[in-house]
Amino acid sequence: MPRRWRLTARFTAAAGLAAAVTLTGLPGIPVDTASAGPAVSAKLKPGWDKRDRRCDVRNKLPAAGSTPANSGFPNSPLGNFHKADDLPRNYEFDLPGLAYDGLQAPTAAEEEKALSKVPGDTEKNVTAWRKIADASGKPADRAMEIYARWLNTGKKRPFKTWFDKVYIRNQTNVNKGAGFERQLVRDYKLVGPDWLCEVYVELFDANGDKVGERRYDAYNKRTKEFNEFKSNSKPRADQIAKDRVVARSMPDHTFRFTGAKKFTTGQQGLVDDFNRELERERGKPNQVRGNQRIYNPVGRTTPIKGYSDHQRWFAPGCQTGGGAQTMVASANSCGTRGPANQRALQSGRTPAEAKQIQAEARRLDTRGTLPRGGPGGIDFTSLELRYVGGLGKGKGMQYSMRADQMPDPDNNPGWGGEAKMQLASDAMFTWLALTPDKFWVNLNPDEPDRVMDSKFASTDAGRILLEADLQMKHDFYKAMDPETDLGRRYWAALPKQNGNPCMPGLRNWIEPKPAQVREQDGGIYILDAPLALKSTAQETVTEGPGEPICDPNDAEIAAAQAVIDSMIVPEVEKQINTAPQYADLRRVYTSRVAAEYIRQQDAKNPTDFRSIINSDDVKAWPLREPHQNWDKDELFRKYRKIYTEGEFTYDVDTAQGVRVYIVGGVDFSKQPKRNITRTQFNVENRDLDNTTVNSRKSDDTSYRDTDTLYLGGGKVTGSGGGDTPEPPPTQDPDPTPTDKPTDPGKPDPTPSQDPGPGDTGDKPKPPGGDLADTGSDTPVGLFAALAAALAAVGGGLVWWMRRRGISPGRRTG
Repeated sequence: MPRRWRLTARFTAAAGLAAAVTLTGLPGIPVDTASAGPAVSAKLKPGWDKRDRRCDVRNKLPAAGSTPANSGFPNSPLGNFHKADDLPRNYEFDLPGLAYDGLQAPTAAEEEKALSKVPGDTEKNVTAWRKIADASGKPADRAMEIYARWLNTGKKRPFKTWFDKVYIRNQTNVNKGAGFERQLVRDYKLVGPDWLCEVYVELFDANGDKVGERRYDAYNKRTKEFNEFKSNSKPRADQIAKDRVVARSMPDHTFRFTGAKKFTTGQQGLVDDFNRELERERGKPNQVRGNQRIYNPVGRTTPIKGYSDHQRWFAPGCQTGGGAQTMVASANSCGTRGPANQRALQSGRTPAEAKQIQAEARRLDTRGTLPRGGPGGIDFTSLELRYVGGLGKGKGMQYSMRADQMPDPDNNPGWGGEAKMQLASDAMFTWLALTPDKFWVNLNPDEPDRVMDSKFASTDAGRILLEADLQMKHDFYKAMDPETDLGRRYWAALPKQNGNPCMPGLRNWIEPKPAQVREQDGGIYILDAPLALKSTAQETVTEGPGEPICDPNDAEIAAAQAVIDSMIVPEVEKQINTAPQYADLRRVYTSRVAAEYIRQQDAKNPTDFRSIINSDDVKAWPLREPHQNWDKDELFRKYRKIYTEGEFTYDVDTAQGVRVYIVGGVDFSKQPKRNITRTQFNVENRDLDNTTVNSRKSDDTSYRDTDTLYLGGGKVTGSGGGDTPEPPPTQDPDPTPTDKPTDPGKPDPTPSQDPGPGDTGDKPKPPGGDLADTGSDTPVGLFAALAAALAAVGGGLVWWMRRRGISPGRRTG
């Protein structure tokens, strides 16, 4: 399906779902029913203690003769909430339907075929196609069954929206919840006659009429504890409202909420508030407990060639052509798959769209099986490439991205995942394709014809470097504002001439600080890649506004530079490393580090990137919307206007009264890196290696119990890339669960030298290259090759201080 059609379908669906949502086509999942009146009493539903409800029997474990003494969840001696410090574990569940995520909406002929088995009865038609697909194992028959299911809904939603939001969500709801339950039963020994799973409590109104039910994932009939399992650690207020009715009808019963992710303050607050309420009513402590144990869900899907969706992100064999369609996803085997791709595609392209998608996902998430935070749970502005590995001829590349969790995704969801993934991928290929002598930008008012290489200027990586240079100049000026505490201290500390603060013209640029990396496990972990702001005195021919206030001598220049380095530089450097306006710069920089590692590995042994490296062809990674018409010369003209006319006008108190001061590159030519030792890596980055591996399998991999997420992907091996795919497992994406969950089965076990910033033409010496030899016998040698990378000329950042007034407090001109 063409990209534009696929995305239109998805987002049109998003708008359509904003209206009242019906449950046509949803599985018959037992959920709490709507109350006809207020519930005031509760009791266990008849049959709650049948043998087939035992947790061990339901989860296909041997029926234990007795409940073990060490059975159950741990209690905290400090209160009602226990938080395990164990390293994260995985739990698996089947997700076979996702292998068909490359299906396009059916053609008229395909619709006719999909309705042909039982004409006139779409429900029986679905059953017929399901039986055919189960018997044949052919992907084509399964695709017809999927089309038949969609047609059975009356095509109320576009096909792609129905597939993502209903078909896959239903399959996830059933199988993910069962997988999490199965893992908890095993890990906490919820076996024996005392432990029952999926127990219902009936709710009644004042007249004794049943008005609803409350379903609990597990119940211990000896301790009388109701258990709720939340794979996303998100308690539901409507369920807790029913728990209150249950608690008052059964005052000898307690409650426990177990989550697989870190509970947010608000989520823990719901549990704590309920606990305090019951403690007051009952006069007993810890009536409602919480249990936090970090798990990563792993959906098992076997991609099928011709039916499974792939993206061209980070896929060296799929980077042909040019224009905006080069990254288009299609149902073929060329490209990458993985949780990073899925979460990026699920995000909205705008904040408004992200809110709409988030609300729809919450409404359809009947079992709380969305990844933590839902589709809007990722802060995509922080998304960066942090691991590259698995290189080799025919292997493509494995990758892992790091991002932060959104603190309030329901009200402020993350958005723009596709664009950020594409930028990280585009930048990596740009750094590989162009030779390092192209990696410079130059905002110098004296050199309008040497802004940047024309091919580099045709890419988003080049655009971002030049824009970051201008942004840094703006932030540098702004930090001097005398209305702020820092600004007042700055102007007061400068050397004085005739009582007036005096400073030289400046060249400022950004360059890397020593980065921490670790090369192991067949790849490189990019642990920390901080950037530094450098500043030095420099003069230019082009004059700024007004007339010079002072002409500093060498001693005054040195004194002024010391003030700048101690006050202004640290403040702006902090912004460069943390502020959102530099997020894209940080993103393309980590891609640059990854690209240089790929260069190094390809020099040793051929990889799939060999034909791209130094090809000098960047047509496949052009300026993307909305920057497709961006022009380096237009930005230079904007910069030069600021330089000659000034951007900020500051009134500065001086010994001569109030004086009016008017003020107005990125240099990655050095790339210091340190390959830390294995011991240091293991101590300071505990379990990061396992987290990175898990990130390529799970769409919800947290780094331990932090709010940092890792999301990965890579080239798919196995049947996904072959010509004869394995038959997919039998599946029923719209199932009616029985008392026994479906068993998913056994788990699948030499730099160029280019004139630098502000240079007069002399070529710089090559910077030092290799990492310190501290982690292995062979240094990671990323290093000289990064030499000319991203060199942005800081010579343009020259400050002219002009006096427009000749008497204190008076302005002229």
